[in-house]
Amino acid sequence: MSDLGLGLRYLVRGQRWVAGHGRWFGFGLLPALVALVLYAAALTGLAFWTDDLAVWATPFADDWGDTWRTGLRTLFAVLLWMGGLLLAVLTFTAVTLLIGDPFYEKLSEQVEESEGDCPVGPDRPLWQELWISLRDSLHVLFRALLLAAPLFLLGFIPVIGQTVVPVLGICVSGFFLTLELTSVAMQRRDIPVRDRLRLLRARKGLALGFGVPLVLSFLVPFVAVLLMPGAVAGAALLVRDVTGGVGEDDPDGGPY
Repeated sequence: MSDLGLGLRYLVRGQRWVAGHGRWFGFGLLPALVALVLYAAALTGLAFWTDDLAVWATPFADDWGDTWRTGLRTLFAVLLWMGGLLLAVLTFTAVTLLIGDPFYEKLSEQVEESEGDCPVGPDRPLWQELWISLRDSLHVLFRALLLAAPLFLLGFIPVIGQTVVPVLGICVSGFFLTLELTSVAMQRRDIPVRDRLRLLRARKGLALGFGVPLVLSFLVPFVAVLLMPGAVAGAALLVRDVTGGVGEDDPDGGPY
């Protein structure tokens, strides 16, 4: 099976795991729901102000004809809101993991214990775990924005900006979404964020197969909330693969 298929398989296995453990699924909805409400309010506010922001950002178009001025500012407003949506997708997981850090850590442990040989994480106080998670998330966000910013600008190019760029944006979002979700199990192994990035770069197909379907599903309201617990569970299984905890020829190993 290709790495793309394996990534999708781990995602499905994670959803099956939480479906068979209703208690964990129920608790997993709460932090994701809180994050969803916050992001929905932010995106609604952005949509309300995009026209004003477009006028402010394009003063050079004031003397243009109505058709060209309106077309440019409409395109800018749409791309601005889509950029906000992309940023929301990139950061939703990080914020949700921070809100529900103790739960998701325990959920990830339970998944690995069901597979056997769950590593013992470093003994740190909660505040230090939260600080490390926040620091690592900011690092991931910075790396993601380095790629997302040029894609935003390329979105102004006719045809390419409406076809190739969205596909690349989804792939970038999917890779970094996988990086965020695997941070729980990676942090338990005390793997620094730069090494996590290196591990997933070596298995890009696996990361994209896991993350891209999530990105697409997260675009549907409330789906992100429903899939978040299973995404964390699936990420724990994926980490066992990339760190050698389970053989890639046996992605269905274990009782779930």
